[in-house]
Amino acid sequence: MIELLFVVCLSSEPASCRDRSMLFTQDIGLMGCMMGAQTQLAKWVETHPQERIASWRCKAAGQPERAA
Repeated sequence: MIELLFVVCLSSEPASCRDRSMLFTQDIGLMGCMMGAQTQLAKWVETHPQERIASWRCKAAGQPERAA
């Protein structure tokens, strides 16, 4: 599974942000996630008009975060 991680902030309070995620159960791979993420995030924003996407990325679900 692939996980789309994204940070959303309130439009009225840009400093008020939180982490969200979306799991892709289909075997799409990381490249498929990168290619389809903007479409999925646009759909999410349509149902959450008071929030904006600050950043996003894809990773393999269940894998620990790596230090840069």
